[in-house]
Amino acid sequence: MVKIKFIEHCGQEHDVETSPGASVMLVAVSNGVPNIDADCGGACSCATCHVYVDRDWLERTGVINPMEEAMLSISTDRKDNSRLSCQIQVTEKLDGLVVTMPEFQF
Repeated sequence: MVKIKFIEHCGQEHDVETSPGASVMLVAVSNGVPNIDADCGGACSCATCHVYVDRDWLERTGVINPMEEAMLSISTDRKDNSRLSCQIQVTEKLDGLVVTMPEFQF
């Protein structure tokens, strides 16, 4: 099992255990984690699953593809550790991943 810690903007933490294979967004939605709206259902076309990846984990989440870059570019809360959680695939190497949600989803 892979453990992921989701932290809301207010500091409320949600610890989730999951099997590898799904996206971080799908794990959040399936486990009732608030503040990940995922309006497009994971199609990388809305940026409502925006998260900040803890810097210790950023390299392990993979490279931002051009479509994700385009969606992140419209976010008013983008930081250098911003990712769309629909584009991060859960693997064993992400066991312990920590992500924080922005105050508002776009």
